[in-house]
Amino acid sequence: MDFQQLADVAEKWCSSTPFELIAAEETERRMDFYADPGVSFYVLCPDNGSGDSFHVWSESEDCLPFLQLAQDYISSCGKKTLHEILEKVFKSFRPLLGLPDEDDAFEDYSADVEEEPEADHPQMGVSQQ
Repeated sequence: MDFQQLADVAEKWCSSTPFELIAAEETERRMDFYADPGVSFYVLCPDNGSGDSFHVWSESEDCLPFLQLAQDYISSCGKKTLHEILEKVFKSFRPLLGLPDEDDAFEDYSADVEEEPEADHPQMGVSQQ
């Protein structure tokens, strides 16, 4: 896929996320993304037929730890598409963006159950004499 097609994929992805494609540099094959509140990253795209894979990184030290999930995904077996990688990056950044993790519905339920105050429940059968 040539760089312009990749940039089109990125623009389409941005339309359904809080991210903006703020720069697309064809000579470096680099795309820079930004979302409020200061979440930024870039993707280096492989040359056609080079055998290289995509690479994601951020110049923000606050953002770097959140990219680990996407970096692990890229380095796992199999070729990845730009859209798949961007989706993984978005999932990684959900906490920084103040969005709930889509896969945490069960964990949210568990947390709600654990937060029930126990003081409101009288203990029964403590003294059985």
